[in-house]
Amino acid sequence: MRLPSLKPRDVVKVLKRIGFVEHRQTGSHLILVHRTKRRIIPVPIHVREMKRGLLTAIIKQAGLTQKEFIELL
Repeated sequence: MRLPSLKPRDVVKVLKRIGFVEHRQTGSHLILVHRTKRRIIPVPIHVREMKRGLLTAIIKQAGLTQKEFIELL
């Protein structure tokens, strides 16, 4: 299954659905923290779409599979 090209804001929306909240923004990176699992994920906020390698890394950091992530879109 191939990941779709997504804008950073779409990725943030999915992460918020699974319990992440905005902690702070440093420059062009939004730092998200999970409420209970103590996971921290930095998401670069740019105009262009995310590359698949970066998106895959963010999905792994969130503790999801690619299939689970796509279902949350």
